[in-house]
Amino acid sequence: MTSTDATAAGPGRAGVWNLPNILTMIRIALVPFFVWFLIADAPGLRSEAGVWRWAAVLAFAVAIYTDKLDGDIARSRNLVTDFGKIADPIADKLLIGSALVMLSVLGELPWWVTLVILVREWGVTALRFFVIRYGVMPASRGGKLKTVVQTAAIFLYLLPLGSFAPWLVWVAFAVMMAAVVITVWTGVEYVVEALRIRAKGKLQARNDEGQEPA
Repeated sequence: MTSTDATAAGPGRAGVWNLPNILTMIRIALVPFFVWFLIADAPGLRSEAGVWRWAAVLAFAVAIYTDKLDGDIARSRNLVTDFGKIADPIADKLLIGSALVMLSVLGELPWWVTLVILVREWGVTALRFFVIRYGVMPASRGGKLKTVVQTAAIFLYLLPLGSFAPWLVWVAFAVMMAAVVITVWTGVEYVVEALRIRAKGKLQARNDEGQEPA
Protein backbone atom coordinates (compact mmCIF):
# COMPACT_ATOMS: atom_id res chain seq x y z
CA MET A 1 0.00 0.00 0.00
CA THR A 2 1.35 3.41 -0.93
CA SER A 3 1.28 6.36 1.45
CA THR A 4 -1.43 7.93 -0.76
CA ASP A 5 -3.57 4.81 -0.52
CA ALA A 6 -3.06 4.70 3.25
CA THR A 7 -4.13 8.33 3.60
CA ALA A 8 -7.23 7.71 1.53
CA ALA A 9 -8.10 4.70 3.66
CA GLY A 10 -8.41 6.90 6.72
CA PRO A 11 -7.58 6.22 10.40
CA GLY A 12 -7.98 2.60 11.38
CA ARG A 13 -8.09 1.43 7.72
CA ALA A 14 -4.41 1.61 6.78
CA GLY A 15 -2.74 -1.75 6.19
CA VAL A 16 -1.11 -3.51 9.11
CA TRP A 17 2.23 -3.63 7.28
CA ASN A 18 3.01 0.06 7.44
CA LEU A 19 6.10 1.75 8.87
CA PRO A 20 4.67 2.70 12.31
CA ASN A 21 3.45 -0.85 12.94
CA ILE A 22 6.75 -2.33 11.76
CA LEU A 23 8.57 -0.03 14.22
CA THR A 24 6.22 -1.24 16.98
CA MET A 25 7.02 -4.85 16.07
CA ILE A 26 10.73 -4.06 16.17
CA ARG A 27 10.26 -2.59 19.67
CA ILE A 28 8.57 -5.79 20.82
CA ALA A 29 11.32 -7.89 19.20
CA LEU A 30 14.00 -5.85 21.01
CA VAL A 31 12.63 -6.76 24.45
CA PRO A 32 14.07 -10.32 24.67
CA PHE A 33 17.43 -9.05 23.36
CA PHE A 34 17.39 -6.29 25.98
CA VAL A 35 16.71 -8.83 28.74
CA TRP A 36 19.40 -11.20 27.41
CA PHE A 37 21.99 -8.40 27.35
CA LEU A 38 21.30 -7.64 31.02
CA ILE A 39 21.58 -11.32 31.95
CA ALA A 40 24.77 -11.75 29.91
CA ASP A 41 26.33 -8.86 31.82
CA ALA A 42 25.41 -10.34 35.18
CA PRO A 43 26.72 -13.89 35.72
CA GLY A 44 25.34 -15.04 39.03
CA LEU A 45 22.99 -12.01 38.88
CA ARG A 46 25.86 -9.67 39.76
CA SER A 47 26.21 -6.87 37.24
CA GLU A 48 29.69 -6.35 35.81
CA ALA A 49 28.86 -3.06 34.02
CA GLY A 50 30.63 -4.37 30.93
CA VAL A 51 29.99 -4.31 27.22
CA TRP A 52 26.72 -6.27 27.52
CA ARG A 53 25.35 -3.70 29.95
CA TRP A 54 26.06 -0.98 27.40
CA ALA A 55 24.38 -3.14 24.75
CA ALA A 56 21.29 -3.24 26.99
CA VAL A 57 21.40 0.55 27.34
CA LEU A 58 21.61 0.90 23.55
CA ALA A 59 18.73 -1.56 22.98
CA PHE A 60 16.56 0.35 25.46
CA ALA A 61 17.42 3.69 23.84
CA VAL A 62 16.60 2.40 20.35
CA ALA A 63 13.31 0.90 21.55
CA ILE A 64 12.30 4.17 23.22
CA TYR A 65 13.18 6.11 20.07
CA THR A 66 11.01 3.82 17.93
CA ASP A 67 8.14 4.53 20.34
CA LYS A 68 8.33 8.25 19.59
CA LEU A 69 9.05 7.73 15.90
CA ASP A 70 6.16 5.38 15.16
CA GLY A 71 3.67 7.72 16.82
CA ASP A 72 4.93 10.74 14.91
CA ILE A 73 4.82 8.89 11.58
CA ALA A 74 1.38 7.38 12.22
CA ARG A 75 -0.14 10.77 12.98
CA SER A 76 1.63 12.75 10.23
CA ARG A 77 0.86 10.19 7.48
CA ASN A 78 -2.58 9.19 8.73
CA LEU A 79 -1.44 5.60 9.31
CA VAL A 80 -3.25 4.99 12.58
CA THR A 81 -4.55 1.40 12.65
CA ASP A 82 -6.48 -0.77 15.07
CA PHE A 83 -3.44 -3.05 15.29
CA GLY A 84 -1.25 -0.09 16.24
CA LYS A 85 -3.69 1.07 18.91
CA ILE A 86 -3.45 -2.35 20.57
CA ALA A 87 0.18 -3.27 19.88
CA ASP A 88 1.79 0.07 20.76
CA PRO A 89 0.77 0.18 24.46
CA ILE A 90 1.53 -3.54 24.78
CA ALA A 91 5.04 -2.91 23.42
CA ASP A 92 5.53 -0.04 25.89
CA LYS A 93 4.41 -2.13 28.85
CA LEU A 94 6.60 -5.07 27.81
CA LEU A 95 9.67 -2.82 27.55
CA ILE A 96 9.08 -0.84 30.75
CA GLY A 97 7.94 -3.92 32.68
CA SER A 98 10.90 -6.06 31.63
CA ALA A 99 13.34 -3.25 32.52
CA LEU A 100 11.84 -2.81 36.00
CA VAL A 101 11.71 -6.55 36.70
CA MET A 102 15.29 -7.11 35.54
CA LEU A 103 16.60 -4.18 37.59
CA SER A 104 14.89 -5.67 40.65
CA VAL A 105 16.18 -9.18 39.88
CA LEU A 106 19.71 -7.73 39.70
CA GLY A 107 19.17 -6.07 43.08
CA GLU A 108 19.52 -2.55 41.70
CA LEU A 109 15.92 -1.44 42.20
CA PRO A 110 13.67 -2.23 45.21
CA TRP A 111 10.95 -4.72 44.35
CA TRP A 112 8.26 -2.50 45.88
CA VAL A 113 8.96 0.15 43.22
CA THR A 114 8.54 -2.41 40.44
CA LEU A 115 5.35 -3.81 41.95
CA VAL A 116 3.75 -0.37 42.47
CA ILE A 117 4.43 0.67 38.88
CA LEU A 118 3.37 -2.63 37.32
CA VAL A 119 0.16 -2.87 39.35
CA ARG A 120 -0.73 0.67 38.31
CA GLU A 121 0.09 0.07 34.63
CA TRP A 122 -1.89 -3.14 34.25
CA GLY A 123 -4.63 -1.81 36.52
CA VAL A 124 -5.22 1.16 34.23
CA THR A 125 -5.25 -1.18 31.22
CA ALA A 126 -7.91 -3.28 32.94
CA LEU A 127 -9.90 -0.12 33.72
CA ARG A 128 -9.89 0.85 30.04
CA PHE A 129 -11.41 -2.52 29.14
CA PHE A 130 -13.86 -2.21 32.04
CA VAL A 131 -15.35 1.06 30.79
CA ILE A 132 -14.92 0.55 27.04
CA ARG A 133 -18.65 -0.19 26.61
CA TYR A 134 -19.39 3.28 28.01
CA GLY A 135 -16.60 5.24 26.32
CA VAL A 136 -12.89 5.51 25.62
CA MET A 137 -10.54 6.62 28.38
CA PRO A 138 -7.79 8.54 26.58
CA ALA A 139 -4.26 9.11 27.83
CA SER A 140 -4.04 12.22 29.98
CA ARG A 141 -1.25 14.78 30.11
CA GLY A 142 -0.27 13.33 33.47
CA GLY A 143 -0.12 9.89 31.92
CA LYS A 144 2.23 11.11 29.21
CA LEU A 145 4.41 12.86 31.81
CA LYS A 146 4.48 9.62 33.81
CA THR A 147 5.81 7.74 30.80
CA VAL A 148 8.55 10.31 30.20
CA VAL A 149 9.71 10.32 33.83
CA GLN A 150 9.57 6.51 34.09
CA THR A 151 11.65 6.21 30.93
CA ALA A 152 14.22 8.72 32.17
CA ALA A 153 14.49 6.96 35.53
CA ILE A 154 14.95 3.52 33.97
CA PHE A 155 17.54 4.86 31.52
CA LEU A 156 19.54 6.36 34.41
CA TYR A 157 19.34 3.08 36.32
CA LEU A 158 20.51 1.12 33.28
CA LEU A 159 23.60 3.27 32.82
CA PRO A 160 26.51 1.84 34.86
CA LEU A 161 26.71 5.11 36.78
CA GLY A 162 28.49 3.75 39.82
CA SER A 163 31.59 2.92 37.81
CA PHE A 164 32.39 6.53 36.92
CA ALA A 165 30.12 8.85 38.93
CA PRO A 166 28.69 7.24 42.10
CA TRP A 167 26.74 10.37 43.03
CA LEU A 168 24.63 9.95 39.88
CA VAL A 169 23.12 6.83 41.47
CA TRP A 170 21.26 9.14 43.86
CA VAL A 171 20.06 11.23 40.92
CA ALA A 172 18.64 8.07 39.36
CA PHE A 173 16.93 7.18 42.64
CA ALA A 174 15.41 10.67 42.96
CA VAL A 175 14.04 10.54 39.41
CA MET A 176 12.61 7.06 40.06
CA MET A 177 10.86 8.28 43.22
CA ALA A 178 9.36 11.14 41.20
CA ALA A 179 8.19 8.54 38.67
CA VAL A 180 6.54 6.50 41.44
CA VAL A 181 4.69 9.55 42.81
CA ILE A 182 3.45 10.58 39.34
CA THR A 183 2.54 6.97 38.55
CA VAL A 184 0.38 6.61 41.68
CA TRP A 185 -1.19 10.06 41.28
CA THR A 186 -2.17 9.53 37.66
CA GLY A 187 -3.44 6.08 38.56
CA VAL A 188 -5.89 7.66 41.00
CA GLU A 189 -6.90 10.16 38.31
CA TYR A 190 -7.66 7.33 35.89
CA VAL A 191 -9.80 5.55 38.49
CA VAL A 192 -11.84 8.75 38.99
CA GLU A 193 -12.13 9.21 35.22
CA ALA A 194 -13.23 5.59 34.72
CA LEU A 195 -15.95 5.96 37.34
CA ARG A 196 -17.10 9.20 35.69
CA ILE A 197 -17.27 7.59 32.25
CA ARG A 198 -19.17 4.59 33.64
CA ALA A 199 -21.68 6.76 35.49
CA LYS A 200 -22.21 8.96 32.43
CA GLY A 201 -22.63 5.92 30.20
CA LYS A 202 -25.20 4.33 32.52
CA LEU A 203 -27.14 7.59 32.74
CA GLN A 204 -27.17 7.88 28.95
CA ALA A 205 -28.35 4.27 28.63
CA ARG A 206 -31.24 4.92 31.04
CA ASN A 207 -32.19 8.06 29.14
CA ASP A 208 -32.15 6.15 25.85
CA GLU A 209 -34.39 3.46 27.30
CA GLY A 210 -36.82 6.10 28.54
CA GLN A 211 -37.05 7.62 25.07
CA GLU A 212 -37.93 4.34 23.35
CA PRO A 213 -41.50 4.30 21.95
CA ALA A 214 -44.03 2.27 23.91
